[in-house]
Amino acid sequence: MFHEYGHIGILAIIALIFPLGAIATSWAFQFINIRPHVSSDPVKRDTYECGMRTEGPSLVQFNFRFYYVALLFVLFDVELVFLFPWALVYDVVGWAGFAKGLLFIGIFVLGGLYAWRKGAMEWR
Repeated sequence: MFHEYGHIGILAIIALIFPLGAIATSWAFQFINIRPHVSSDPVKRDTYECGMRTEGPSLVQFNFRFYYVALLFVLFDVELVFLFPWALVYDVVGWAGFAKGLLFIGIFVLGGLYAWRKGAMEWR
């Protein structure tokens, strides 16, 4: 039983070595002046927006509707991608696969109707 977990432990150790090693190396290079300490200046602390100077406050209230519409698009798009394999093996899966596909489409339609009913797709 522990033999299987040993492989996972080795991979977890390797996954931790790389980022921690990079941070430790960067920290060590600072002390031997390979990476000298650079003091901060106003240009470095300024918010970067495509090479243009920022106008107004850099922390602006972000409209949640942009995020919500993008999230709904990704959600429904990923659900539709799952229909392609079902369509490819449609003749092989039989009635059970057909019923599961219809259940999936029904859940998809119910989710779309719920989002529509809640007004998620309206832009006020």
